[in-house]
Amino acid sequence: MGMFAFVYMLRCSDGSYYTGSHRGDDVMNRIAQHQTGEGGDYTRRRLPVTLVYSDWFDRAEDAVAAERRLKGWSRAKKEALVRGDGAALKALSRRRTGKPKPR
Repeated sequence: MGMFAFVYMLRCSDGSYYTGSHRGDDVMNRIAQHQTGEGGDYTRRRLPVTLVYSDWFDRAEDAVAAERRLKGWSRAKKEALVRGDGAALKALSRRRTGKPKPR
């Protein structure tokens, strides 16, 4: 089996979200690391965590790019993604000014 990468989002015990990416083909191994306190300082202080979203990529660079994009999203937009609410996600993606992005 080839090497894959994934981006994932965890809901922490305090209600906050943690977004990460990892190389490999088993997201649950990475989540288990977070649950045992080996995932990083942020999640270690907010255990337990729950996996609420993940997506797979053939290239690690694509997973890292997706992670960076998700980290920049508002809480409302992250929650719409977790719910699978495409209409809310689209509405929340509009620019605040209502004007299209300059090209």
